[in-house]
Amino acid sequence: MTKILILGAGGQIARLAVPMLAGRGDVALTLFLRDASKLNKVPAKGVRLVEGDVLDAAKLASAMAGQDVVYANLAGDVDKQAAAIIAAMKAASVKKLIFVTSLGIYDEVPGKFGEWNRHEIGAYLPPYRKAADLIEASTLDYAILRPAWLTDADEVDFETTERNEPFQGTEVSRKSVAALVVDLALSDRPLGNRNLGVSKPNTDGDKPAFM
Repeated sequence: MTKILILGAGGQIARLAVPMLAGRGDVALTLFLRDASKLNKVPAKGVRLVEGDVLDAAKLASAMAGQDVVYANLAGDVDKQAAAIIAAMKAASVKKLIFVTSLGIYDEVPGKFGEWNRHEIGAYLPPYRKAADLIEASTLDYAILRPAWLTDADEVDFETTERNEPFQGTEVSRKSVAALVVDLALSDRPLGNRNLGVSKPNTDGDKPAFM
C-alpha cells in the first residue's frame, strides 16, 4: 500500500491526478486543500480529505504522518510553502517529494520563446526558483517538474529534459503532467533527485500555439 499526500489537491493538474489514483487497491490517498468545494466530485470511498493551509504547521504535520509520497502542486508563496513541506517531511521521516514549479526558473528556455516566456511570467518565477533550490538542498528524494505552458487537451503526450539541458517545446497538457506525477508516485524506485522540464514533443515555436 502506497500512501500518497496531495498538497494543493484543488488545482487543475491535481484534480486530474486524483481519479488516476483514487480507488486503487494499492493506494491510500490524502487530499489536502484549502477549499474542498474545488474538487470536481466527491472522491472515491476511502480517500481522506483535509482542509487546511500548507503554512499551518500543525495541520500539515497531521496530514503528513505515515505518508510515503508527497505531491505538491501549489501557487502563491511557493518558497515558504516548500520550506514548510520540507520541515514537515523531515519531522515525519517522509522522503519522497514530487513538486511542480514552472519552466523558465533557470533561464533554461532558449530563443524567441525564452524571451517571450520571460516577458510573460518572468516576474513571477523567483519564488518557484527559490522553492526548487530549497528542495535540491534538502536530504529528500525529490522530483521537481517544470511544465511548459499548460493546455486542457485530453491527451498524454510528453517528453522531458534534464535540469542542465535547454527546455524543449512550448506547451503540454495538464493531463500529461498528471500522468507523469502518477507514474512517479507509484514507482517502487527512488525518484532520484531529478529536475525535469516537461513538454509535448514537436511544439517548438516562438510561443505556444494557443496564444
